[in-house]
Amino acid sequence: MAYVANFRELEVYKASRLLAEAIYSASKKFPREEMYSLTDQIRRSSRSVGGQIAEAWGKRRYVNHFISKLTDADGEQYETQHWIEIASDCNYINQEEAAEFFRQCSSIGRMLHSMIAKADQFCLKPESTEH
Repeated sequence: MAYVANFRELEVYKASRLLAEAIYSASKKFPREEMYSLTDQIRRSSRSVGGQIAEAWGKRRYVNHFISKLTDADGEQYETQHWIEIASDCNYINQEEAAEFFRQCSSIGRMLHSMIAKADQFCLKPESTEH
């Protein structure tokens, strides 16, 4: 694993931003009556994936906290998948758009699961008490 200096360099973080941007663009076409329901929900959950990854990075001192925040990010990508299904069911997005969003979510999920499995490699090592 190549060392990254901050969360912005993580491929999973970059992918989460691309997903959030694509969801935002697609949701602009949703009907106005969905503004405070589906539109808000799908935008919030898709944006939260990256937010949770950033927060996990800040909690790397403690492996369990790091894993917990990555698990939250994974939960947000699953919630986003739910809202994608609803948007598709309502014909607000077409099948091709939905399939691409699901592909992005699945990729993000795989990266998060890999990070969780290798959490020790991402977390900060405790300061040595030797002099």
